[in-house]
Amino acid sequence: MSGMFITFEGPEGAGKSTNLRLFAEALRKAGCEPLLTREPGGTPIAEQIRALLLSEHDEVMDADAELLLVFAARAQHLNSLIRPALAAGKVVISDRFTDATYAYQGGGRGIPDSRIAELENWVQGSLRPDLTLVFDVPIDVGMARARARSELDRFEQEQQSFFEAVRTSYLRRAAADPQRYRIIDASGSLEQVGAALQPVIDEVLERWHG
Repeated sequence: MSGMFITFEGPEGAGKSTNLRLFAEALRKAGCEPLLTREPGGTPIAEQIRALLLSEHDEVMDADAELLLVFAARAQHLNSLIRPALAAGKVVISDRFTDATYAYQGGGRGIPDSRIAELENWVQGSLRPDLTLVFDVPIDVGMARARARSELDRFEQEQQSFFEAVRTSYLRRAAADPQRYRIIDASGSLEQVGAALQPVIDEVLERWHG
């Protein structure tokens, strides 16, 4: 694959979606036009699965069913959008990817990493992000932001212990592979986070030009 695959990750209220747009705009100004997408979702079928995952139901969703739905959406997303874009040399930036599965379904739901890894290998093959930005924020700060911006979805209504496990999972994965991950302190102002992102933007542009 000749393109570059970048993922933005983090717990609720970390500001990753806002910073993703600013990050993409900085790339555009430098002449690089990225493809922006999100998970779950990114294609019409995957977006329908997203709606099923995020909405509340009278029936409690089984954790394994949730995991399989996440990977069903991912398979559609990868094969319909991400792989063709990378093959065409595009820079693809996704708001969440498989690290979110390890964090939410693994850390939050308690599904073993080994089970997630089996699905990851089946659905993705050898494809992994080239670069992953983890936006880290204290749980109370992130949830206060999430409550202020909109009505909470099914995941955002979980207990604090769930989100502590999500955050711990993200940080553990980032610490284990510093070559791929960049941890961004998202607790400050948008300007402060933007300043922290600038070296990463420079890194991406250098790789892209190179």
